[in-house]
Amino acid sequence: MRLVFGIIVLIAATWFFSALLGTPEETASAQGPAEWVSSQQCAECHEQIYNEWKESPHANSWNNEDVRVQSDDFANKDCIDCHAPRPVFETGLGERVLPRAARRSEGVDCLTCHMLPDGGMAGTISNPRVACKPVTRRELRRVTLCAGCHDQHKTVQQWKATTFADHRDGCMECHMPYRDGTPEGGRLHTMPGGHYIEMVKTAVTLTGTKDESGQPSVTVANVGGGHAYPTDERSRASDLWWRTVSADAPVGDDGVAESGGEWHHLHRIRDPYRHETDMVSTLLHFGESRVLPIEDPAAQGSPVEVVLVYKRTPYYRDKETGIAQHLEDVADPFDDSELVHRVVIEP
Repeated sequence: MRLVFGIIVLIAATWFFSALLGTPEETASAQGPAEWVSSQQCAECHEQIYNEWKESPHANSWNNEDVRVQSDDFANKDCIDCHAPRPVFETGLGERVLPRAARRSEGVDCLTCHMLPDGGMAGTISNPRVACKPVTRRELRRVTLCAGCHDQHKTVQQWKATTFADHRDGCMECHMPYRDGTPEGGRLHTMPGGHYIEMVKTAVTLTGTKDESGQPSVTVANVGGGHAYPTDERSRASDLWWRTVSADAPVGDDGVAESGGEWHHLHRIRDPYRHETDMVSTLLHFGESRVLPIEDPAAQGSPVEVVLVYKRTPYYRDKETGIAQHLEDVADPFDDSELVHRVVIEP
């Protein structure tokens, strides 16, 4: 009997220490690299997350063509800080990030958000048995994690003035939702935001009406953005255009009438760069509704089609030449923009 009991104790002890120390494979894996130097090192264990990140604006923040143009190929060195930053835990949560000298082509990478000053990794759950040995850091869920870059143009300050902040709904709830709707699925690392038109559409509404004299007007309202619309990069713009259309004009695949009169620019929503001293900010803040009358007499007596479009550049490029145009020279805004909303105001 003692022999049987001794065997049971031995088996239990073996199982306990095996669970504590891990299998030989786990132990080997847990050793990890001597130094974490690239996001590519994360791919072996976190393949799904890595692939999501690779398709995200964060991963392409250094190589993005528009960013290259607007930063003068990063001759504007202020842009490097946020497009190839050092780890935020190193430079200070909520503090302006600093640029790194290496691996800039990886953009805002895994190490930017997860690497700790001691070379370890921040995670949602501590686990010393895996290669990166993550340590639980609650800051990963806080707005301060993102603020080092995303408050450079006051996005976090805008959020603080909304009811989203009152309810403690931070950046993660909208831009890193749970992959399958539950914490068990982990958070989505494509990080949808201003590069995803379907998300942009949820931020604002567009309605149209006419007064007793027949003058049409539209109202654009920020109803769902947890900050101003548009926000973050000052290159982003949203324009309202209008034209007259026939009552029976069919709608094309692009969501607008297949034919109509000339397009007329009505209003631009944008926060100018600091050097654009002749412009004022027209950002649409959360909860704000803006009524815009169409005062041109040509807009009376015929159906008027009004569109709200979104751009990630402040200029429209000519479809044939690619050269930037002034607003008054744009013949078709859809050559270089995406449709957010459309409304037709009947006469």
